[in-house]
Amino acid sequence: MPSTAGSTTPTGTVTRPEPPDRVRRFSTAERMIHRATGWLMLLCLVTAACLYIAPLAQLVGRRPLMVTIHEWSGIALPVPSLLGLLSSDFRADLRRLNRFAVYDRQWLRSVRRRRTSPEARPAGKFNAGQKIYAGWIAGAVLVMMFTGLLMWFIGLLPFVSRTSAIFVHDCLAWAIVIVLLGHMRKAFEDPEARLGMRTGHVSRSWADRHHARWLREEPLAGVPEKADTV
Repeated sequence: MPSTAGSTTPTGTVTRPEPPDRVRRFSTAERMIHRATGWLMLLCLVTAACLYIAPLAQLVGRRPLMVTIHEWSGIALPVPSLLGLLSSDFRADLRRLNRFAVYDRQWLRSVRRRRTSPEARPAGKFNAGQKIYAGWIAGAVLVMMFTGLLMWFIGLLPFVSRTSAIFVHDCLAWAIVIVLLGHMRKAFEDPEARLGMRTGHVSRSWADRHHARWLREEPLAGVPEKADTV
């Protein structure tokens, strides 16, 4: 149905007003990307444990099945992010993660000095720790895929031995486990951050306290998505 003059939404479309005390932090697409990537990463780690930890390997068995699931879940790991490039919100957040501001250095100095006040740790939509984590995990996934393919297709690069690929793959896998545990610990310590990833919205007071520069530097931050027109 066409919209009336001066309207940006179709006639009869009902849009839920944004609560004054809530701001939109993540779009539906971004939450789906995060969720899909998380499940694929968990699948990789669980199947890896079933392959390399002897008691689990004996308990689960079905080694060929575990190998197949591990290989294909690893190959599929970047797919959600690649599909996410179709989302303007996801692309905008990638640009934010890739930009290190002056106040991010102040955030890191405050962490080193164990200063925890919000004023001592200024942050935009993402703080410096989140930016470092995102860059590290993206690079680690690429290295894991590369070494995994070398192990899968023997002879792909003759000058790289299979033993070297296995060593790098295994060491990096343990590093990923440690970093992910730290990521999950920080998430469990902040229920509001988990709520933002689960529902897409956070309280304005939380955003002012932990990501004040996000609301200050981006006037449109937290504005709800426009309804599609037909």
